Amino acid sequence: MGARPTSPGRGAAVVEVRDLHKRFGANHILEGVTFALREGERAVILGRSGGGKSVLLRHLVGLMQPDSGSICLFGQELVGLKRAALYQLRLQVGVLFQGAALLDSMTVYENVTLGLRTHADLSESELRQHAAAKLAEVGLPGIEDTMPSSLSGGMRKRAGLARAIAMDPRIILYDEPTTGLDPVMADVINNLVLQYGQRPRVTSVVVTHDMTSAFKVGTRFLMLHKGRILFDGDAAALRGCIDPHIAGFIAGDAAALDLMQ
Repeated sequence: MGARPTSPGRGAAVVEVRDLHKRFGANHILEGVTFALREGERAVILGRSGGGKSVLLRHLVGLMQPDSGSICLFGQELVGLKRAALYQLRLQVGVLFQGAALLDSMTVYENVTLGLRTHADLSESELRQHAAAKLAEVGLPGIEDTMPSSLSGGMRKRAGLARAIAMDPRIILYDEPTTGLDPVMADVINNLVLQYGQRPRVTSVVVTHDMTSAFKVGTRFLMLHKGRILFDGDAAALRGCIDPHIAGFIAGDAAALDLMQ
């Protein structure tokens, strides 16, 4: 398998990244990252800890600006986009952060409806109904008035996912969704990622180093290595890749090897 980015193929790309560079001091985190995703793909970005996966994810939603390069969502350039236009574009993007990023001073209900209060013309009763429905979808019925501090790690992740999908986004970004969870709860999260990723017109981008999770939810795999895309392909191509960095990364997880048999 050649270690080169693939083209988005048929249809317009909903995510396009071209020659993206980002430095932190002398550390060159992203060195010319280029790829494109079509609508409906479930892309998994792999790589070792500290390799730039989360940095790349934050660029995709405009939380970071690159030193150079281009990022387009739905054909619109993010780099240099004015704040109001960026906020409008973000309405189509949901993000599940690694630690769920719930605001501890707010109830779960207030967290889930945070974006809706600003961008949707809904009554308090409608907001309540919407939050209850989204929480039920992630397996957390009836916890609207609970404070985040009383939730377990798995519950926080699911509440964070309810917030991420509250506005029915077309792109959902997941930053290490199973980190810190036991295998049973990790599988619950994987099933939710898969469930939403299979919905029409939804494109998923999952950052992880958990190969069990990656092979369960992904249809396409991109590996970041030393700031570049070392691999871009499907599960079969990843399984057959003989590049030592990629083979070594996969071989480091026994559960992933079982899935690849």
